[in-house]
Amino acid sequence: MIFIRTLISFLKDPEYRSLLLASAAIVVIGTVAYHYIEGWGWLDSLYFSTITLTTIGYGDFAPQTDLGKIFTVIYIAIGVGMVLAFLNTLYKHFRDFPAKDNKK
Repeated sequence: MIFIRTLISFLKDPEYRSLLLASAAIVVIGTVAYHYIEGWGWLDSLYFSTITLTTIGYGDFAPQTDLGKIFTVIYIAIGVGMVLAFLNTLYKHFRDFPAKDNKK
């Protein structure tokens, strides 16, 4: 329930909404790019994009083409910063969440 309430509050706040949409756009861009550049299926492309941006990197997938490797370097440089900003904002939201409830 708290997840849904948080998501709704994020969508109502323009700052959170833009960060959430930007993070989602980064994942979508990576998914589409890997699908076409590497020829992976949609689920594998989404999986690799997510694993890469969260810096988990299991190693079960890796770009094989030169274009895929170049894209990955750029994707990591841009995407990891965006995802970290989103996670930091999420952390601050939950850290301050009890304080916001007590003010009502």
